[in-house]
Amino acid sequence: MDVHKLSDFIGGWVIGNFEPTLLKTANFEVGWKVHTRHEGVESHVHRQVTEYNLLAHGSMTVNGVHLEERDLFILHPGERIDIDIHTEEVHVVCVKVPSVPADKELCERS
Repeated sequence: MDVHKLSDFIGGWVIGNFEPTLLKTANFEVGWKVHTRHEGVESHVHRQVTEYNLLAHGSMTVNGVHLEERDLFILHPGERIDIDIHTEEVHVVCVKVPSVPADKELCERS
C-alpha cells in the first residue's frame, strides 16, 4: 500500500497529465477542490475539457443554478463557468476529461 498526503499535490489535483501525480495520464484528471467564500473562483472557460463535478460540501451557484451538497453537475467545453459560493467553504470532487492542464481561459464575469 502507498500512502500520500493531499498537501503533497498542487491545488488538490492528484491524477492527470502533470507532476506530481498519483497516476500520470492524458485521459483524465481528478482533483479535490476546496474553495472559500472569500477566495471565490475566477470566471473561466475550458475549450477542450469536460468537467464532471460532485459538490461534496457546502452550497454554491454555478451559471445561475443553485447547487447543494451531493449535487452532480457537468460543464461542457466552451461553456463559461461563473461561480458564487454561499457557505464558508465548498468541497468539489472534479474529474476533467481529457487531462489538458493548460485548458483554462480566464474571462470577465457575465
